[in-house]
Amino acid sequence: MTVAPAVLQFTYAFAKDKGVVVLPGRDTLTLGVRAGADPLSLVEARRALGTGFELEALDRDSYERTLADVFTSGALAGDSVDAAVDARGGLESLIDELPKTADLLDGQDDAPVIRLINGLIHEALKRRASDIHIDPFEDSLSIRYRIDGDLVEVLKPPRKLAAPIVSRIKVMSRLDIAEKRLPQDGRISLSAGGKSVDVRVATLPTRYGERVVLRLLDTKNALLDLRELGMDAETYERFTEVLSQPNGVILVTGPVGSGKTSTLYSALSRLNTGRDNIMTLEDPVEYGLPGISQTQMDHKVGLNFAATLRSILRQDPNVVMVGEIRDSETAEVTFEFASTGRLALSTLHTNSASGAITRLRDMGVEDYLLSSTLRAIMAQRLVRRLCPSCKEARRATHTECESLGLPADTDLTVYDPQGCLSCGQTGFTGRLGVYELLIADRDIRNMLSDGATEDAIDQAAFSQHDRLLDNARRYVLLGDTSVAEVLRACRKGGQ
Repeated sequence: MTVAPAVLQFTYAFAKDKGVVVLPGRDTLTLGVRAGADPLSLVEARRALGTGFELEALDRDSYERTLADVFTSGALAGDSVDAAVDARGGLESLIDELPKTADLLDGQDDAPVIRLINGLIHEALKRRASDIHIDPFEDSLSIRYRIDGDLVEVLKPPRKLAAPIVSRIKVMSRLDIAEKRLPQDGRISLSAGGKSVDVRVATLPTRYGERVVLRLLDTKNALLDLRELGMDAETYERFTEVLSQPNGVILVTGPVGSGKTSTLYSALSRLNTGRDNIMTLEDPVEYGLPGISQTQMDHKVGLNFAATLRSILRQDPNVVMVGEIRDSETAEVTFEFASTGRLALSTLHTNSASGAITRLRDMGVEDYLLSSTLRAIMAQRLVRRLCPSCKEARRATHTECESLGLPADTDLTVYDPQGCLSCGQTGFTGRLGVYELLIADRDIRNMLSDGATEDAIDQAAFSQHDRLLDNARRYVLLGDTSVAEVLRACRKGGQ
């Protein structure tokens, strides 16, 4: 008589401690046994399973890999998790199911904490969250979603649940559950609603326990066509024209979370026609790009942007994307690389397009190299889109009109967020891209070679084109976002 092994499995704590695990995909019930496991463990396994089984010996490394595979192979089935959350009355009800033990992974049944974490991830995907923050404090545990750039608290479970939740996430991401003194990074691959989702996990020791951030990476949402990024027609045409150039440096600037990586990925997707060798250097690789060679940096072994870029010439690339220009060495090597007749794309943290020129000069890039190699700088922001179901119209004040660069007496209808069930009471749903594009034409290149100031270059570049605030104003005029949202996003750093 055969037993379907899919319905039988030990708890993670038992399998980890005793060195025995039920192997999936076998016709008969088969136990993998770790080298050096106590023979008495097999007696306990026989008593727990209540039936006979076959044995398969595994060395320690093979056993650890098998253990990780077995306990992370469960897909996040969107429909079943959704139904479970709805049937039980929300995420709070999943907490009520958790047994009152010190560590759920040491209990007889770790299914409740698994359901809780699956519910958290699935609900985050439904609400379009980009991150899940799990923060332990002295008397509580805070679980927050980052939705459209802002953190929203969704759950405040008891403080004692921090350890089992963090331990389970570590198991899923194949991290060391015993190491609580050092930061750790890992990944979880899940399927939800028929689509693949990568979850990047980062842990950090804090005063009251380990803090965990889960970054949700949905490839389908990341690989957008350039037309879907929200560029106005003029900016789109100018940017695509720059991308068609065979050499030089194209930079995308903005603060953290402004969509720089999405813009670069969209640009690479447009360039990926199969005729060019396109390579990326990233830290880390966030999304897989079909047909493009992607290299992840590893600073522990000296694999950094500058060192890798120096050796990449032997790979005969036509286009290279450098994840970020962080230091003088990377800046210098990127521009020297582009001067050999290749196209280089990268990001930089500055508040404006012209501000990138000052930053590059501070990093030691010579004016002659900027003049001959720089092709364009795109600065961008993201503003939240007003929920169409609950936004409320009113007349703009004189101060608001002036802040938008309009005459004070302009008769302008603007909209404010209110909050409803459709938007989760936030008043916003989704985000919109705001751009300013500085193209290094002949006049700008002459100014660069002459050492012109940032202000002079800014005036020359944007005398006929939109700056960030001008570009964002169109969304206010269309009723797509609020005045406060535009001023918050586009006037940082004195904009």
